Amino acid sequence: MKNEIVYRVYDFLKDYPPFNLLPKETIMKIAARVMVRFLPEKTILFEIGEMPPAMFYIVNEGAIHLHQEDGQMVDHCDEGDVFGIRPLLAESPYLLTAKSSEDTILYCIRTEDFLPYLEHNPKILAFLASNFAVGSGNMFYKKANQKESFAPDNVFTELFDIDSKKEPVYCQIQNTIQEAAVIMAQHQIGSIVVCDDNVRPIGIATDKDLRIKVVAGDIRKKENISLIMSSPVVCVKSGLSIAELQILMIKNRINHLAVTIDGTTGSRLIGVISEHDLVVQQADNPSKLIKEIRKSSSPDQLRSIRNKVERLIRKYIDQEVSIPFITQVVSGINDEIIQQAIRLSENKLGKDRFRDIRYCWLTLGSEGREEQLLRTDQDSALIYLQNDNIPDIRERCITLASEVTAILHEVGYEYCPADMMASNAAWCQSVEEWQQTFHRWIFQPGEKEIMMCTIFFDYRSVYGDKILTTSLTDYIFHTFDKQKVFLHLFAKNALENPPPLSFFRNFIVEKNGEHKDSFDIKLRAMMPLADAARLLTLSNRINDENNTCKRFLALAEIEPQNAELYRMAADAYEILIRIRTKQGLAKGDSGRYIQPDEMDKMDRLQLRNAFQPIGELQKLIKIRFQIGGIL
Repeated sequence: MKNEIVYRVYDFLKDYPPFNLLPKETIMKIAARVMVRFLPEKTILFEIGEMPPAMFYIVNEGAIHLHQEDGQMVDHCDEGDVFGIRPLLAESPYLLTAKSSEDTILYCIRTEDFLPYLEHNPKILAFLASNFAVGSGNMFYKKANQKESFAPDNVFTELFDIDSKKEPVYCQIQNTIQEAAVIMAQHQIGSIVVCDDNVRPIGIATDKDLRIKVVAGDIRKKENISLIMSSPVVCVKSGLSIAELQILMIKNRINHLAVTIDGTTGSRLIGVISEHDLVVQQADNPSKLIKEIRKSSSPDQLRSIRNKVERLIRKYIDQEVSIPFITQVVSGINDEIIQQAIRLSENKLGKDRFRDIRYCWLTLGSEGREEQLLRTDQDSALIYLQNDNIPDIRERCITLASEVTAILHEVGYEYCPADMMASNAAWCQSVEEWQQTFHRWIFQPGEKEIMMCTIFFDYRSVYGDKILTTSLTDYIFHTFDKQKVFLHLFAKNALENPPPLSFFRNFIVEKNGEHKDSFDIKLRAMMPLADAARLLTLSNRINDENNTCKRFLALAEIEPQNAELYRMAADAYEILIRIRTKQGLAKGDSGRYIQPDEMDKMDRLQLRNAFQPIGELQKLIKIRFQIGGIL
């Protein structure tokens, strides 16, 4: 390859994962060995069941579609997407068919040119392991002209979850091939570890060994299992990440690992990990879930996907992944569900009815703040640009909103008890009407109007013309400047929930009703912090951040004299989200009402400590907004 072509290939590869994780000289070496292939539109590159050649691919121009056996497209790979990496990670046939959807140029990269860089680069392995599970794997990697990737390393280097309570399936060295095959058939497994009398692994036999050496070979099934097993067994201990396990499989060119107590053949077998197990554990990763959402065609499918999200949340909570990352991922997935619900609704009602309508769907409350991990009730609004050429534009928007909220209800998001949803005409208005509404709320602020503002001021656009919400935000802040008293009244509202401990340092619990003796973590702990963050950011004219933790961190930047308090408040809110989520997952509800006596000691201590900044913030608010007799 001529030097100018090598530089052209290098200049392309350096901008895309996983090549952008390599030094320049390494990328140049790979670029010099790249083969360029042109595929006319609708050309099949490989099919399901084919054994892959010793190479994988990256799209330079055009697009490749990956299809299941039934013809359903499961992935779209365009510029910079890596695919066909099975020969890097496993000696097994392709599971998908790759076909060009337009004239396409591919860079073909030999595995022998790339494998040497995997062993000592876990980030590359982590990317490829994710890619292997979900297709192109780039959903959560931003392109090179963007500053950062969406997902931190720990998403793809998460620990593999092995069920230590489940007894491993094995046979003993004295068993025959037939006896071992019977055990495999009974347990419906594709491999079996051969152990000594102390259940220490000696070898491993797979269904491939049976096919090649017994069915198609000359070894009789009455012979000893040792004649067909591979030995020694590659062993690991529990607690390794998916990436580390994948590296071991690649290095040893194997598809199974034995898990023993100390990671050696000298200790007892406690489990077996297969390549398939690694893929299955990654099946609920964010990229895969978003791809499924975008392909879904019914509320039932969306509900099933949202159930998987809860499994993902549980896994993240168990592994103590940071709360900011969890909320970012889950909010992104929730947004995708809302967007797909809107698309399905438009399709059902007729897309032509909405083609000329400029509107934006707003999510409010905890989802507006990107803090909704568990399924709670819906809070939404719709804003549209008045169009005199569409006389029934209001009715069309309400009809659309009613269909969307109905779909979300089927997905598992309950209707708002107070009907604060876009399907309510009061929450589905034109730009001018919303401006009038806010003018009334701000200039005639009664108890109801203040409450409406606490909900609506956390709005966030998730679908449609976002310019409409930008203009509304500008109008709101302009109105604030004309009505100084509003923030004073808003501050009084933020002080209505006192710190949630009694004089005797006991949790303040509900005195009666359905939740008697329960602690309301939302009302008594989370709302005081969220209300304080909202008030203080509004008063500081911070209009581009809704998330409570991020609001506090932004305040810490512009008020260094209070930075320690604000950072403490952000940490406290993260703790509260984690505790509420754990409680909700354990009980199968929203996690709002908890029993302090049933919590473990560490969670009780963390919960109590999280209350500390509430009182300090309320003192600050009382002084800043000159409120007396409130605390």
